[in-house]
Amino acid sequence: MHIARLSTPDGAFTAHFSARGLARLEFPSARAAPATEPLPSRPTLSPALRKWQTLTVQALREALTGRAPRGLPPLDLAEGTEFQRRVWSALRRIPSGQTRTYAQLAEVIGAPKAVRAVGNACGANPIPVLVPCHRVLGSDGRLGGFSAGLAWKRRLLAREGAWPAELWE
Repeated sequence: MHIARLSTPDGAFTAHFSARGLARLEFPSARAAPATEPLPSRPTLSPALRKWQTLTVQALREALTGRAPRGLPPLDLAEGTEFQRRVWSALRRIPSGQTRTYAQLAEVIGAPKAVRAVGNACGANPIPVLVPCHRVLGSDGRLGGFSAGLAWKRRLLAREGAWPAELWE
């Protein structure tokens, strides 16, 4: 697994790449080392890994400004269950600036009674922002949960025009 710190205007995200692609994306954290801290020396990146890192940074920066990313690196979602991968695939089909409910997502994947399981799969999403679980709301229009916290979810939705900016905080 190759780990890279990716600098964005919103802080340094941490990306984990497997031999198959981007496997995990972590939000900036107050506990994380600053993006300017030197990383330990490591071997030269392969051309594929360098390309994946570049694609991830570009996609992340586009998504963080509310735009749909023009391209993504290969996503390695192999660690998820078959059910989780179905949910994550459905998440990727929700257009930027739109939301769905957990119930609607359960319908889309053909498991209408699995609303709670869909919520759990959203919470287990290893690549938030690029697999946009932030676009899923409760049936009553409430935010529900988000692995990086509700402030991030509000911010991402507001930037896409799917949540009133005055309700960010």
